[in-house]
Amino acid sequence: MIHSFNPPARTLMGPGPADVHPRVLAALARPTIGHLDPAFVAMMDELKTLLRGAFRTDNALTMPVSAPGSAGMEICFVNLVEPGDTVVVCINGVFGTRMKENVERAGATAVVVEGTWGRAVDPEQVERTLAAHPEARILAFVHAETSTGACSDAQALAEIARRHDCLTICDAVTSLGGSPLEVDAWGLDAVYSGSQKCLSCTPGLAPVTFSERALDKVRARTTKVNSWFLDLNLIMGYWSGEQKRSYHHTAPVNALYALHESLVMLAEEGIEQAWARHAHHHQALRAGLEALGLELIVPEAERLPQLNAVAVPAGIDEAEIRTRLLARYNLELGAGLGSLAGKVWRIGLMGYSSRPENILLCLGALGTELGALGHQTDTGAARAAARAVLGTD
Repeated sequence: MIHSFNPPARTLMGPGPADVHPRVLAALARPTIGHLDPAFVAMMDELKTLLRGAFRTDNALTMPVSAPGSAGMEICFVNLVEPGDTVVVCINGVFGTRMKENVERAGATAVVVEGTWGRAVDPEQVERTLAAHPEARILAFVHAETSTGACSDAQALAEIARRHDCLTICDAVTSLGGSPLEVDAWGLDAVYSGSQKCLSCTPGLAPVTFSERALDKVRARTTKVNSWFLDLNLIMGYWSGEQKRSYHHTAPVNALYALHESLVMLAEEGIEQAWARHAHHHQALRAGLEALGLELIVPEAERLPQLNAVAVPAGIDEAEIRTRLLARYNLELGAGLGSLAGKVWRIGLMGYSSRPENILLCLGALGTELGALGHQTDTGAARAAARAVLGTD
């Protein structure tokens, strides 16, 4: 007989989902009301305001898509890309390859800027590619590459795109709420993210924002959007505050309560303070990892503070370490993807997971299990190095 599911209590320090804050979990349990109820509609307006603050934008069309971050990616591509278009796609990890797949599925041509995994996108390479392809009208890139822990210069890439009369599509799934992201100041046009990382919320929602330039392209389409559910022309009627909302789909009511609460918490902390917290805790984790004799694969100037790709020492089975950590400490770390599979651990410090106690747990557990497999470590020195950075945290 199957009984109610009671999941184990884990500490989530992989690439996502991150730990969900107790306030967010409590919000999920509030009474469900109709998705067109006046009280819910008022909450939707607050959600849009809160998301604008997180994205640092005044874009009117800023909302959560009722699906995970991959749908946030798809809503940008299916609405902005038409058959016959040329899109320049930057690939420096797994998630750039997904952008290329979206372009091709839309019947467009993808021109690839091939980068090095573990490095930021090279702006000069992008400049040369756009100059060689004046027919291109969109530049797509990943701001925070979750598969490698590399952060690209979104501001510089957006400036290059504008000089070449291109819109930008930007993946900010791992950066929103965790590291500087300035949609308006940087001139980004279509940006998508996910609820389950630095926002400390549950998986299943995709915050997105679109500039007026991007919406002008959507309105000027000569072909029908190749997705009914993700057609912005239809969704705008549901999320718009300028008219009576039309029925589009049954929104995930309780999940939106949770996102609302997570964004309220982000506003209480302050977005710049949240960026600083992630950066500070990254420095503490880094100090501890270095004391264990471990190295981060991304150069310091290009690192994401909230997603740390750590090289696996020679002779160590990375999967066995992750298995031990999960079984003995209820601690989840992430494996490498693509060309980095088996070569790195991905250690997340995202949202509610970015806490001193998690850093110390991770260093102690990782040091102990590496030592058990023959890698020389000093767990005490690692924790002391982290504490020295944490100070009064």
